[in-house]
Amino acid sequence: MRILEHRALRGPNYHAHDPVIFMRLDIGDLEKTPSDEIPGFTDRLLEVMPSLREHRCSPGYPGGFVERLRRGTWAAHIVEHVAIELQSLAGMEVGFGKTRTTKQRGVYTIVYRYLDEESGLQAGREAVDLVEAVAAGRVVELQPILRRLHETKDANAFGPSTGALVEEARRRGIPVLRLNEGSYVQLGYGARQQRIQATMTGRTSGIGVEIAGDKDRTKRVLADAGIPVPKGEAVRTLRGALEVAEELGYPVVVKPLNGNHGRGITTNIRTPQDLEAAFETAQKVSPEVIIERYLQGCDFRLLVINYKFVAAARRDPAHVVGNGRSTVRELIDAVNADPRRGEGHERALTRIRVDKVTEWLLAQRGLTLDSVVPEGEVVVLKTTANLSSGGTATDVTDEVHPAVRLMAERIARIVDLDIMGIDVVAPHLRKPLHETGGGVVEVNAAPGFRMHLEPTTGTRRNVAAPVLDMLFPNGSKGTIPIVAVTGTNGKTTTVSLISHILTRNGARVGTATTTGVELQGQVVVEGDYSGPSGAQFVLREPTVDHAVLEVARGGILRRGLGFEECDVGILLNVSTDHLGEGGIDTLEDLSRLKGTVVEAVKRSGTAVLNADDPLVLAFRERLRCNIALFSLDPDNPVLEDHLDSGGCVVTVVGNSIVLRQGLAEFDVADVRDIPLTLNGKATFNIQNVMAAVAAAHALGVPEDVLRGALATFTPSYGQIPGRMNLFDVGGFKVLIDYGHNVAALQALAKVLPYLSHGRRINVGSASGNRRDQDLEAFGRTLAGMYDMIFLCDPDPRGRAPGETAQVIERGILSTDFPASRLFVYEDELDAIDAALAEARDGDLVVVQADDIRAAVQRVREVKEELGPRPASTPAASDRFLTR
Repeated sequence: MRILEHRALRGPNYHAHDPVIFMRLDIGDLEKTPSDEIPGFTDRLLEVMPSLREHRCSPGYPGGFVERLRRGTWAAHIVEHVAIELQSLAGMEVGFGKTRTTKQRGVYTIVYRYLDEESGLQAGREAVDLVEAVAAGRVVELQPILRRLHETKDANAFGPSTGALVEEARRRGIPVLRLNEGSYVQLGYGARQQRIQATMTGRTSGIGVEIAGDKDRTKRVLADAGIPVPKGEAVRTLRGALEVAEELGYPVVVKPLNGNHGRGITTNIRTPQDLEAAFETAQKVSPEVIIERYLQGCDFRLLVINYKFVAAARRDPAHVVGNGRSTVRELIDAVNADPRRGEGHERALTRIRVDKVTEWLLAQRGLTLDSVVPEGEVVVLKTTANLSSGGTATDVTDEVHPAVRLMAERIARIVDLDIMGIDVVAPHLRKPLHETGGGVVEVNAAPGFRMHLEPTTGTRRNVAAPVLDMLFPNGSKGTIPIVAVTGTNGKTTTVSLISHILTRNGARVGTATTTGVELQGQVVVEGDYSGPSGAQFVLREPTVDHAVLEVARGGILRRGLGFEECDVGILLNVSTDHLGEGGIDTLEDLSRLKGTVVEAVKRSGTAVLNADDPLVLAFRERLRCNIALFSLDPDNPVLEDHLDSGGCVVTVVGNSIVLRQGLAEFDVADVRDIPLTLNGKATFNIQNVMAAVAAAHALGVPEDVLRGALATFTPSYGQIPGRMNLFDVGGFKVLIDYGHNVAALQALAKVLPYLSHGRRINVGSASGNRRDQDLEAFGRTLAGMYDMIFLCDPDPRGRAPGETAQVIERGILSTDFPASRLFVYEDELDAIDAALAEARDGDLVVVQADDIRAAVQRVREVKEELGPRPASTPAASDRFLTR
């Protein structure tokens, strides 16, 4: 079997609303042999993976999949189920999957749910190998496969603290974006986002972090506030350390001035010899070392969030308990076998590592790693109780005295940390520290949550919840209004118009389109950003409070949407374009693909549908959100029915765009006063305007703002580059318009008679990733519109250079268009130069530019060369619509 395509779809997509792995699989010779015809296949597979017996498959009950296996099913379907089960066995419980045939014999598309992207992809590869091996009768061992998946999952997983915050955010419906491979995470979108890095937030005080990182400064700050802290002093030399220890009196504690996770700390030092070794260990972490009095008692961690005490845990150092039979080494191995233990901070507990401190502590008791420990005897293996060195935790939140709680909250205010861990040594926390002789030994910025989330003993505390309460008060989800626009034609224009309307209403808007990303009207990156990367770019931007996104077919197909849900989804139209790619072969396939956008509208949001397009209108019955319809025909019977059900309708009555809902009616504007409609003759732009009006209404834009915005939005290069940009060049006109498909040409053809009375000259091209039949139809349509055609091939997309233009040429010449008026160029600018050189007074040159910026620049250069028009020549605005 061969995997032909394999990728993760990260948001709502053509196949499912949830993220899925997409695989296109050629099952090779197994196409000839279903499972029931491979001797012993089902029994061998179930021997390797007995848990497959629980899969329901299409029968809908446990064992349904096994029935399919014994009745006969294809290898691709089996791969789907194995990929799902492998993830579940590796601790990533998933259930959704489906397998479909393609037009190519033996090739199938498989989609299946995933939780971790890399693990999901790996599960697919492992599943293909496993099924192939079982079919061939080879021995398969499941455990090595699961071990590899576990390793991948653990390598990509958040640590316990970050993971808890992320899961709590998702439970609340707060969007989550991972910003790096570590623990840097964005919660929410745009201007309402909050960022965290582990348990440090964007609000965490830099001064507070600096104080917490300097243990000597921390003690001085706390002591000045009357907080009990152990006496001590920072030193840089061993001689200084010995002098301070002598002055304080043994036992003492040695710790680096700057450090975390217990690194370099040694406690209960009772001799100068031991102090020398401890000092050397501490200096490996920090050149400056603190020597302080050793406090008797247990190690406690107090957690304060948003300056409120929320949890407390007693931490016990890593230790083993003898059984009278096992050596210390064997006891450590047994403890480390606990599935809750992992490396570093990846799991609830950390594996115990044997180091010099361990060996020193053992030597203090006359033991080695090979000593057998009597039954019930506790052997301490570390001098600190940090979980990161293998310690354990017991929840004591309910035992903390009110005075200790108040002290913790005071410390958070004094140091100024929104999330703080406070380390206390005391016999217990049931009384104030001054009564027990306890003290605060240090404070921590970005404290770990593991000991509170999953204590070894005691009550689990959801300490992620108060963090989310702090960052997103009053139930906020941290989102901004998202408008997503899709369709075959008109997407960019509609996005730009909606952005203009919202900006006029005082919003700070980010847009992503086929031309680039704009933030508050400023272009920040150029290129095609109509896919999920453009959406993510805008949603990461902290300066915007509204996102308006163009969503193209290719992005949905390759990666899914760049967001989970939107407030307004617009489906403008569906017509033949890009068919034959990625399994999208029919108009129905294309409409279902583009319908992903309106299906992603949240229940409280609004889907805007074109009631004049049957493929678009069909979604009305499938959606569970609010629906607004727009139509050029005020007598469209669907509109009346929609109004009766309480829906919103935008239509054209006479020359007025009218918005209706229930008994209310709002006369938005006369189409002749909306520059984008070219005095009401560009019906395709009237449709785009109606869609934008419906979206603006759904977002609560006032009527006067809406009317003013429509009157000030023009089809100029400055506002919508490459969309109906009209230039006067000498005595002729140039129209630059991106339209690259038959539907776009047909819409434009209705407008051309109103632009010029002279010859119509075209600079035409189309992208090479269209079917030959579509390119030929494109050529035939050009032939019916223009007097002269200059073809070029700026966007081959997989074809040989010039091939796309040749196919279009074939379509043109299949009509009665004269070959003498058809010219073919490889370079777009050469074609533009030739067309402009041919133009005469009164002509219209229509440039379907691929490189819009370069085309506009060339037109402006030619205009400058030709100089100003004679005074007798009417301006474009005067000549326009004279017929």
